[in-house]
Amino acid sequence: MTDNSITRARPRVSKLVLFMGTTLLSSAAFAQDTPTELQPIVVTGADEASPLSGGTGYTAEETTAGFKGGVSLAEVPRSVSVVTAQEIADRAPVQIEDALAYTPGVSASNWGVDDRYDQFTIRGFDTGSKGIYRDGLIQKSINFSGFKTDPWMVERIDVLRGPTGVMYGPGEAGGMVNIVSKRPRFETFAEGRLQYGSHNTAQAAIDLGNSNAAGTLAWRLTGLMRNGGNEVEGAQDDRLLGAFGVTWAPTDRTEVTFLGHYQEDNLAPNMFLPVAGEDYDASFGALPQSFVDSQHDFNQFDTEGWSIGYQARHEVNSQLTLRQNLRYSEQDTTYRHLYYSGMASATQMQFYDFTVFETASTFAVDTQIEYRATLGAAENTLVAGLDYTRQIVDGTQGFGAGYLIDVTNPSYGFGVSDPGNYIDRKTIEDQTGLYVQNHTRFENGVTLTAGLRKSWVETETENRLTNTTSTQDDDALTMSLGATWDLGNGYVPFASYAEGFTTNIGSSFDGTAFKPTESEQFEVGLRYYPVGRNLMLSAAVFDVTKTNVLTADPLNPNFQVQTGEVRHRGLELEARGQLTEQLAAIFSYSYIDAKITESNNGDKDNTAAKVPEHLASLWLDYAFAGRLEGLKLGGGVRYVGESWGDNANSRKVDDYILADVSVSYAWDDYRVSLGVTNLFDKDYAATCETVSYGCISGEGRELTLALSRKF
Repeated sequence: MTDNSITRARPRVSKLVLFMGTTLLSSAAFAQDTPTELQPIVVTGADEASPLSGGTGYTAEETTAGFKGGVSLAEVPRSVSVVTAQEIADRAPVQIEDALAYTPGVSASNWGVDDRYDQFTIRGFDTGSKGIYRDGLIQKSINFSGFKTDPWMVERIDVLRGPTGVMYGPGEAGGMVNIVSKRPRFETFAEGRLQYGSHNTAQAAIDLGNSNAAGTLAWRLTGLMRNGGNEVEGAQDDRLLGAFGVTWAPTDRTEVTFLGHYQEDNLAPNMFLPVAGEDYDASFGALPQSFVDSQHDFNQFDTEGWSIGYQARHEVNSQLTLRQNLRYSEQDTTYRHLYYSGMASATQMQFYDFTVFETASTFAVDTQIEYRATLGAAENTLVAGLDYTRQIVDGTQGFGAGYLIDVTNPSYGFGVSDPGNYIDRKTIEDQTGLYVQNHTRFENGVTLTAGLRKSWVETETENRLTNTTSTQDDDALTMSLGATWDLGNGYVPFASYAEGFTTNIGSSFDGTAFKPTESEQFEVGLRYYPVGRNLMLSAAVFDVTKTNVLTADPLNPNFQVQTGEVRHRGLELEARGQLTEQLAAIFSYSYIDAKITESNNGDKDNTAAKVPEHLASLWLDYAFAGRLEGLKLGGGVRYVGESWGDNANSRKVDDYILADVSVSYAWDDYRVSLGVTNLFDKDYAATCETVSYGCISGEGRELTLALSRKF
């Protein structure tokens, strides 16, 4: 056996207890050192209307999604949703994908019990791990390195639906997610939190900050330690996180915020398994639950990562503003997986051992110039910028001989060793974009938003097994155009057109390099803001088409051509905000008609795989008044409709309904809460593959009890 006895990095219980005690002691000391009479608070860039703020209740006023300079959400001619700080606090999601579960158009946790990445689809396109940004800079997975963000370090999450080629260059057609990090505030605050939940999962967290008397320097420290698991026996769900921020604001026109973090994760990979009566003959019986709820000891997904960067802003005068965002991130990943790969015979399951040892890094910088002017009776904002991203992944992948397990007597009671490498390479991808966006607000309530971008992508791969180096250069010109019209009575209709693209590494039979896959979206919608209410309702219809999609070459079966096409059309409804002074709500519904319109794979006119036709959710949160003031009850239901496991439409995935509950009580500086997801422990398949290749289970019931105190 080679390397199979490597000790996994797992925080010890004693280390966790020490961290819990330190959390409360340091918070108490922090409170004692804080003067009781505070100077007036000066908030720079974090007021409730700011696109960097957590919003007000369940709504947000401004966003940088759709326009990099930041604009009123009502004036974005695209569908945008914001998961606010209040929603994050009420629902207490464990992962970013969980935070998106009540967002229209988003199918969250669509790969079930899989902690490696944040995975979700937007408008039916696989966007999770590929379309995630943090503070406006890309944070997508590189190969098998996921760069996960913990919700504890998050202020809010903006979701922009549809192609984003003008703002960010390469990206999936469904849209993108921008995570806004917690950052320093010019005030004194501190919070400590202890949690305990299912699978003996214990967690301690802190969040504290302060500023100098002059109001020019502020800092924030956020930390978390978790030791636990998930419903799979022996699986880990451990995390050690430390994040910091320092804001320097020497004048009201200049501000620089430095942000950094360090994170260690010990997580578990996914588990596809066959289903009796679907993948093998039902007469052999279902797999025993003890096998379904376990993994081989070989399996692990351990990462160590960190990031450092800054966000700088300088107002030259009342019209001209300069901004620059920069971040460097790095992650080391150790990944071992004995995974199911289909039925080898009528009774035998085929498993393969797979390994990844790699280091991935991302350097990203975005420099912007914003010019504001009045043109007649119109207010105009022009943003021009140059961004650059370098992503590097360096490592090996191993793949070994298969292991057979009989469905009539399944067991993981055998040894597995690291296989030999079939990949040993270093890949460097450079992305450069030159873009311009313009937003004009006319006196009659009409706004026009337009954008244009030229993108260049260069990819170089060094193959150390063959001692060869390959390169590929791509470029794309993308545009967007949209309008909104404030009718003056709370109704704001909008319409837009947007383009995007993704690159394809490789070439056709004749050696011609693949061109980028292109996407375009037409969208029409209506927002309604009831006068005097913290409430927003919206509806939108959309039509997204992807062209230059790879499909089989009919003349050369081992190669591909770019004649494929996919089209997703649909309807989205959303409502979020205060229904009454005490009752808040989030409602969403999505209908998606996803069709493969051109293909050589024999699946033309079929429904695209893993796209539920219907998605719906409702979350209600009630805050009691009077004698029960401080008590809050929250509850939600989520419906995920039927989908197909494969493009051949040979296997259906059943629909399911999940219920979530939250109960909390706050008094003085304390708050105790209980959160439950999948309340009734619904057993369901999150997704399936083609026949014989099995399904992956959805997440079962999870309970979390938390006690927090503010100092």
